[in-house]
Amino acid sequence: MEIKTQEKEGVLIIEVNGEINISSSPELKRAFEKVQATKVLINLSRVGYVDSSGLATLVELLKKVKARGGALTLTNVSDKVRSLFEITKLDKLFGIYATDEMALKSLK
Repeated sequence: MEIKTQEKEGVLIIEVNGEINISSSPELKRAFEKVQATKVLINLSRVGYVDSSGLATLVELLKKVKARGGALTLTNVSDKVRSLFEITKLDKLFGIYATDEMALKSLK
């Protein structure tokens, strides 16, 4: 898994490339450890698969950001990954947007 970060309009944008699974989840957690941002956007356009540990990691990251009074959104979620969020009802917990631009507007 590859993780790139950048800041845009006061929002931390995290781009994930690869699967978010039991093997790669710890890497995503480590990348997030030093993050103190209250507005976070995770772009999943290059993520084709998320397993249950990946979902748990994303929920954990969401809780950390919310505990700081912030918001975390997901963007560019593939149909396959989106259906996983819908089946688990996590689509109600996360803000999921089609594009980064839509998510950026929601975080202002």
